[in-house]
Amino acid sequence: MTVPVRAGLRPGAALSSVAGAASSPFRTGAARSRSSSARTAAATIDPTHKPLSLSASTTPPSLLSLSRASTFQTPLPRLEAVVIPSLSPQQLRKMSSTAQRRLNYDNINPHVKAAKYAVRGELAVLSEEFRARLAKGDTSLPFDKVISANIGNPQQLDQKPITFFRQVLSLLENPLLLQHKDVLVEKLGYQTDVIERAEWHLSKAGSVGAYSASNGVPAIRQRVAEFLERRDGFPANQADIYLSAGASSGVNTLLHVICADEKSGVLVPIPQYPLYTASLAILNAQVVPYYLDESQNWGTDLATIKSSYEKAKSEGVDVRAIVVINPGNPTGASLAEADIRAVIEFAHQEKLVIMADEVYQTNVFVGEFFSFKKVLRQLQSENPAKYDSIELASLHSVSKGMVGECGHRGGYFELVGFDSQVQAEIYKFVSIMLCAPVIGQCLVELMVNPPKEGEPSYELYKKEYDGTFSSLKERATALHKAFEQMEGVECGDPQGSMYLFPTIHVPAKAVVAAETEGRKADEFYCMELLKATGVCVVPGSGFGQKDGTLHFRTTFLAPGTEWVGSVVQFHQDFMQKYR
Repeated sequence: MTVPVRAGLRPGAALSSVAGAASSPFRTGAARSRSSSARTAAATIDPTHKPLSLSASTTPPSLLSLSRASTFQTPLPRLEAVVIPSLSPQQLRKMSSTAQRRLNYDNINPHVKAAKYAVRGELAVLSEEFRARLAKGDTSLPFDKVISANIGNPQQLDQKPITFFRQVLSLLENPLLLQHKDVLVEKLGYQTDVIERAEWHLSKAGSVGAYSASNGVPAIRQRVAEFLERRDGFPANQADIYLSAGASSGVNTLLHVICADEKSGVLVPIPQYPLYTASLAILNAQVVPYYLDESQNWGTDLATIKSSYEKAKSEGVDVRAIVVINPGNPTGASLAEADIRAVIEFAHQEKLVIMADEVYQTNVFVGEFFSFKKVLRQLQSENPAKYDSIELASLHSVSKGMVGECGHRGGYFELVGFDSQVQAEIYKFVSIMLCAPVIGQCLVELMVNPPKEGEPSYELYKKEYDGTFSSLKERATALHKAFEQMEGVECGDPQGSMYLFPTIHVPAKAVVAAETEGRKADEFYCMELLKATGVCVVPGSGFGQKDGTLHFRTTFLAPGTEWVGSVVQFHQDFMQKYR
């Protein structure tokens, strides 16, 4: 039985990889001006492509791994769900028929297909398939567990939640427990300040199952403003703060408002977190890449930024904003105050909105974190009126740092210097999505206003917070030392965030082998690593990298050292095999 398969994709390609299989992570200028008809034509089926044969024991491809303009010759084994329900060949055939469905791959929004998100791409999908096989007792794999080093998901990798936070949240989810305060304190280890904080939240937010104001609970926004004042030494206004479903939701809101049409452009650091390039692709806006300087610990280079800006302008791009990720993702680098001043000065000269992604602000091992808000206010104090027109949006989240509560989807962004009518439209935009999860909003308040010295929960909070920070730093150092042992691997000292982004040099035969599979060399390396060790990392091409260079991004969140040893051994075997 034959199964028609969508054109233009590799076997096993994830949906995010599917979306932009024929393009780089970003497109600029003329490359983005191709018509949708041209893009459709580029995705037509290649009738000369040979079928791919699968044995009866092979797991059938799921919808997420449809590939190549070909047909699969395969029997019908029992199908099992892994990431999404697998589909029988009959179902796939039916879905591929335009007569049976209004939507097919060729007529859906082309900008969704153009978006790429490597962090949860093909490798991540395959790693989950391996995880499912191991859970069912499969012993045929050369490893006994999967290490998800591809994504900054701390609690999946055994980072412990902060007790104070979780205890407060438990009372917010089940307020009836407050009717038994004696049991909570005497039997369950709840401190009195936990109970007091929960009661405060319930008095301000009401039920966490109800909608809040679209921009968030006012009392929580006020607590965020107070945190910003303590952090930066300058006033903050709760009316300029928007609580969001993680920082990603805030990025989505801001880019929707900033990008007016297909000529709108945004300067994005390369390498970068692919949220930005993917979001701009969906908006059919222009990514204007500026490369970070690897030789300077991935710092910003103003000359490079200016060059990228001028090139985009010459191509007719209306460059409207600049994104800065500080500390960096995937690089982990923290910007020096002088670099931040230079970016602000450039934004002032060219009238650019600054988007400061600061979600890793507590993950700093080397140097000091300087917020864009603080440096801007200092410049405004030093130069009255000069920088008053600067528009700055700063983002933060509960997902990273020592909090690590990714699944609760809490975050915020603060607006500085925005026109009041523009801000009203931003409020309208967030209103369309009603509000951020209220339990996530409450967690934001806990993050920015944790127990203080002298309060009952402080000692345990401090112990847990410092313990997590020290553990992350130790793991980063251990992983870095391992990279130093590996032939052809170069990696700067760990500076912060949750990642290392080493350069890898692979033998020419490995490049040829990658090309044979239709892959980039870093993709091939990461795929072979996953298959041999169960360790899932992300190829550097998913974040963007200079031509002629290869990288991969790995978290250092996973506990233990065995997995690091397996990476070292794999690399040695890989280099020997393709030497």
